[in-house]
Amino acid sequence: MKINWNFIKGPVLLVSVAFLVGFSHVKNNAKTVREITIEFEEGNSLFMDYEMVNKLLIQNGKTVVNEPKTVIDLHKLELNVLSHPMVENASVFLTIDGSLKTVVKQRTPIARVISNLDSYYIDKQAKKMPLSKNYSARVIVVSGDISEEDHTQIHTLITKILKDEFLKKQIIGARKLENNEFVLSTRIGDQKIEIGKIDDLDQKFKNLNSFFSKTMADQTIDNYSLINLKYNNQVVCSKR
Repeated sequence: MKINWNFIKGPVLLVSVAFLVGFSHVKNNAKTVREITIEFEEGNSLFMDYEMVNKLLIQNGKTVVNEPKTVIDLHKLELNVLSHPMVENASVFLTIDGSLKTVVKQRTPIARVISNLDSYYIDKQAKKMPLSKNYSARVIVVSGDISEEDHTQIHTLITKILKDEFLKKQIIGARKLENNEFVLSTRIGDQKIEIGKIDDLDQKFKNLNSFFSKTMADQTIDNYSLINLKYNNQVVCSKR
């Protein structure tokens, strides 16, 4: 009886592949975490350092280094990192060579709040961000009687300023008054700019830019101590 090897080759090959895959899977699961590697997006580790992130990569009260890969709860570790108020986004995963890799994106502050009770940053998502011992961001300082309920309007104000190429260089501070109005401080000329409440900012800043363009061109900007933008489509100034 003649054996048809073509019919045998297929099943044998299939069994061999299944054995190799299974063996590889068992061998891979038996591996332990060799090391922890931490990477900051854009290479920016200003506010956090590697030690701060490493302390968040704890499972059952101890480091995951030398722990079997099968017991590593990647989701839980990722949530630990994301819980830090300086972290905007993070991903935690195991690499083929046995490393636990963590990629961290830090929050981006746009303003520093100095209130009666606290000092902290507000980030680009209008969220509260703590100060860092490692780095102090050069951002607009917002002072006054400020609570977390004010974060949205502060975020709106600062975002508008930062979108304007001239104003983001000229405005260095903002103060919230008791009547919920804001006064801005300038870098050049030392003027106070009363913008009133956070509404109609596009028109107010358009008027302000026109005022600065004119007074800087004729070199009269230093003659003024106060610029009032609260009135509709008007710039009312007080001389020194």
